[in-house]
Amino acid sequence: MAHLGSGRRRALALPVGLALTASLGFLPTGTASAAVTDDVPAAVSTDGPKLSYVVNVKGGYGTSKAVKKAIAKAGGTVVYAYDRIGVIVVHSQNPAFAETIRGVRGVQSAGATRTAPIAAAKDTAIDSERPLGAEEAAAAAEAAVDGQDPLEPLQWDLPAIKADQAHKKSLGSKRVTVAVIDTGVDDTHPDLAPNFDRKASVSCVGGVPNTADGAWRPGPDESDHGTHVAGTIAAAKNDVGITGVAPGVKVSGIKVSQPDGFFYTEAVVCGFVWAAEHGVDVTNNSYYTDPWLFNCKNDADQKALVEAVSRAARYAERKGAVNVAAAGNSRMDLAADELTDVTSPNDTTPVERVVNPRECLDIPTQIPGVVTVSALGAKNLKSSYSNYGHGVVDISAPGGDATRYQAPEGPAVDGRILSTLPGGGYGYKAGTSMASPHVAGVVALIKSKHPYAPPALVKGLLYAQADDTACTNPYDINGDGTVDAVCEGGTRNNGFYGTGVADALDAVRW
Repeated sequence: MAHLGSGRRRALALPVGLALTASLGFLPTGTASAAVTDDVPAAVSTDGPKLSYVVNVKGGYGTSKAVKKAIAKAGGTVVYAYDRIGVIVVHSQNPAFAETIRGVRGVQSAGATRTAPIAAAKDTAIDSERPLGAEEAAAAAEAAVDGQDPLEPLQWDLPAIKADQAHKKSLGSKRVTVAVIDTGVDDTHPDLAPNFDRKASVSCVGGVPNTADGAWRPGPDESDHGTHVAGTIAAAKNDVGITGVAPGVKVSGIKVSQPDGFFYTEAVVCGFVWAAEHGVDVTNNSYYTDPWLFNCKNDADQKALVEAVSRAARYAERKGAVNVAAAGNSRMDLAADELTDVTSPNDTTPVERVVNPRECLDIPTQIPGVVTVSALGAKNLKSSYSNYGHGVVDISAPGGDATRYQAPEGPAVDGRILSTLPGGGYGYKAGTSMASPHVAGVVALIKSKHPYAPPALVKGLLYAQADDTACTNPYDINGDGTVDAVCEGGTRNNGFYGTGVADALDAVRW
């Protein structure tokens, strides 16, 4: 996210793309073959920019096989095929590839996943942060009481969701794994190494699983965002640094962002499928899918991106994973009649457009079944930057805020969230990117308590246990006399806080 140096990367911390969600079911596994139409040209242009595409197939394996032949005929090269969900990743230099392949029998939708050529790279600002100061760390260690890790006194966010009380009853189960689908996780960090699940970790950059040792780590010039998220979820309670919300569970790294910081559809699809097929219980998604802040179903390319990510996320849920995602950092009411997007496409030249957020939604946070999380500050109010929306936000958790807006009480001194950074460091960030992992940690505690509970039951417990939080009206977060947002709904479910604030203590008691 661009503001406050955190985010669902770009839109939350930096805006990445909001997407629509159609009711997209999983593909049947039948073997009926689909015939290719005769209108695929025998010779195609290959002098256009090299782009990546997703081709979504309807039908079973037989259909997929026939479509792959049509892809080659239309000037495409299959990079990877996720046949279980009917999504094929393709590269092509045929400018008419998507339009052509949409006319093939058995293809439900197809679209380019980017507007910039694959070879192009764009520098992306890494989320701003404040590293932890030595004097601050020493003061925290001095204030720590028995049972606390040295930096835990600076973590005002743990008591905000009663995680400190929960830890007296349970730290969570080692049999539960939370996958951080993000910019990569530094598993060598002393607070993450004890809980890291290597078998469930991978790089999905480019849409192809890379299982080389350490492929899931961020490069030296890449964002530290994923490592920060991982610490909030499961930093070990080991007399070192900070404490995670669920310090006894496992955490894995699924790297989906390119070195230039973009989260493209093919990598996100790979991430969800990998989690589904490697025993992951919870996925955390503190990003949105580039290059569109909003993907609209009346656009053939954007519709295909939504469908591909929806299939992958639903596959993960079918395999038992609860998917948790950040609501975004654009201060938008996602339940409004219309919104203005001035940031898309963010990999080439953005254009201003007015969108209907009911038709043009965020990927993956607004995919049906995904838990959408808004952010709170230290005063238990919606964070200044957090997106909101009655019927959109499911639950809320600490994401931090500017200290001038919501300052914590001592010994904590910063209104942002303290967590792990690559290389053994610690630092502060704020954003719905930081709120989402708090909820992912609580979900992991629920799953630890109820190891055989399906995702629907786990989510039901999460919402039922949340602490009811009434609307904040009038909401004037900076005190300038102007209302900054309007909260709609009742005490038990509203646009700012959803079903309430996540409760870690109830997660280990119920």
